[in-house]
Amino acid sequence: MEKPNNKSLNIYFYHTRLTRESYEEWKQFRFPGHILYGLPLLETHGIHSIMHRYKYFPKRWQLTFYATKEILCCKEQYDILYGTSFRGLELIIFLHALGLYRKRIVVWHHQALRNSANKWRERISNFFYRGIDHMFFFSRKLIQDSIATHKTSEKKFQLIHWGPDLKFYDHLLQELPSNRQPEGYISTGKENRDILTLIKAFAQTHSSLNVYISETCGNINYKKLLEGIYIPSNIQLHFTEGVIPYLLAQKVAGCRFIVICCLEFPYTVGLTTLVEALALGMPIICSRNPYFEIDIDKEKVGISIPYGDVEGWTNAINYLETHPEEAAEMGRNARKLAEERFNLEIFSKEIAESLFEQAEK
Repeated sequence: MEKPNNKSLNIYFYHTRLTRESYEEWKQFRFPGHILYGLPLLETHGIHSIMHRYKYFPKRWQLTFYATKEILCCKEQYDILYGTSFRGLELIIFLHALGLYRKRIVVWHHQALRNSANKWRERISNFFYRGIDHMFFFSRKLIQDSIATHKTSEKKFQLIHWGPDLKFYDHLLQELPSNRQPEGYISTGKENRDILTLIKAFAQTHSSLNVYISETCGNINYKKLLEGIYIPSNIQLHFTEGVIPYLLAQKVAGCRFIVICCLEFPYTVGLTTLVEALALGMPIICSRNPYFEIDIDKEKVGISIPYGDVEGWTNAINYLETHPEEAAEMGRNARKLAEERFNLEIFSKEIAESLFEQAEK
């Protein structure tokens, strides 16, 4: 790939997960590059990244003070602070709004901007967004909702076609036995998952389902939620720990279908699992999330179901089982969509071009 204008750029890359370790794993095809938000390919576009030294803190204020110290004490020269989230960057952003931190700030905004009924909170929030120069969003719906708040200029908003690291998944598939026969359904997401609807739906079928989920995520304790719930023999629950995308991707590749059953929240819940399904060319059954940029039904990569619709899920499962040729076509469409419109190379190029534009302002 050509570097934009054959120029070079230094950025401070801020991530809310382990970065250096994940980057090294990516080089060995053990970590998908899209979870690093374009970092692995930015170098090919002439962008050098100074990687933030991530540390875990149980309290957000602790994370914020640590991140602020790390950024302000960085001795390497850089032009832009690029963050995969503003979580932990709050003080830096306020300093930028005050004119005390001079680097331009570009961040991913995972939800739409929101208004507050509290007058003072709204004023503080409006001032906060003055400290962000540019924001990346996963979908037009998130941008539309953000524009409606009138909190900041819509010129700061940009859609990025976030998608999977195809080379990672192709390498993974090459490592699997050539005679493998994918079977059954799999669910691997953990954030705001509607596990009860999923179990109720599969309980009415004979289809096998493997669920890989953490015991807790956010405010949901899945293990406690499932206590006393009858789990039929066609459903296997596996509680996981930590960030293990490579191991889970191996599990996914051994199945025929991916299911993404989520609770209703105003952001792209389930997107990471969705793009993995595209990369692996697998048919999808998914909660109908209006915040996805990808229209599952229109693109004919799977079937979307209204939130909490047990009957709709059961019907979709039975439909895929009884229409194998159509299911196979969905899988081919999924991979084609990833190759043509949503993948790591495409969105890394979009990010690189945007960062160069920001550097020139």
